[in-house]
Amino acid sequence: MRSIKAVPITVEKFRPYGNFFDMLNPSGNCFADKASAFYPDPVTLPVSGIYPIAFSSLTVKKQDRIIITRSEYHDHTGEGIFCIDDDAVIHVAPPSKREIVPRKTEAFIVPKGTVVKLNTGVWHLSPLPVHNDTLHIMIVMPERVYANDCVVCDFPESEYIEVCY
Repeated sequence: MRSIKAVPITVEKFRPYGNFFDMLNPSGNCFADKASAFYPDPVTLPVSGIYPIAFSSLTVKKQDRIIITRSEYHDHTGEGIFCIDDDAVIHVAPPSKREIVPRKTEAFIVPKGTVVKLNTGVWHLSPLPVHNDTLHIMIVMPERVYANDCVVCDFPESEYIEVCY
């Protein structure tokens, strides 16, 4: 089994997979008055077709060890992932032509309160909690993508990956 180290997410290192924004400590373009501050469009999730965007809840339990045994991708849409109440480890690999690419997998530590946008075709699976027993996540993507545009592939056991951090 190969082992990879999850590293803090940075703009430079994550650029091939998408982008991200700290929703709890926003910065950048802002419209503010005495009572509020609005940070418009820091992360966009382009979608195509006739499906509305859906906001889905995902809870993930902490594991003793992070072992990646499978991955998924979407051919026609990106995916938004908002880590609500804990830092998370997310694993990604670049898009490929329907072949799994575990050797290209990287892992990142995403601070809680950060929204991540994955580009179309990027291999990934559920983020995993770093500290809490349960991580609460909001998934943002077109309605029913999980049913009509989701390819999930199991890795051969020889390609399993352990993530350390």
